[in-house]
Amino acid sequence: MSGEHMQIGEVAARTELSLRTIRHYEETGLVIPSARSQGGFRLYTEADVARLMVIRRMKPLGFTLDEMRDLLAATDRLDSGEELPAAEREELLGLIRVFEEAAQQRVADLRTQLARAEEFAATLRDRLPQDAAV
Repeated sequence: MSGEHMQIGEVAARTELSLRTIRHYEETGLVIPSARSQGGFRLYTEADVARLMVIRRMKPLGFTLDEMRDLLAATDRLDSGEELPAAEREELLGLIRVFEEAAQQRVADLRTQLARAEEFAATLRDRLPQDAAV
């Protein structure tokens, strides 16, 4: 991982998040820029980008900001490099398991919704005259 810093515009391009969204996540405490330039510009690292990607992936699954915060706190603690007591480590891993199961269920729900949407679109397409379908 590089120690190079990126400005918010580059981070937005890499994460496909808007500047406004990144600032919102900063305001809510989900991500904090690693540094500021002398001119006061937000500066981010690869770790910050990875954190934003976790958030970006959780959002379409309907996770709340508080749930995102809880998961990120757990992963931060596990990734801290600190030697954790076994009970705390198991508790954190248990929380991550709960999130993984919730994510899997939400993905399954989205697949069901998508299948229904595709069926509906096919029903509409079948009602159109063949020469009208372009």
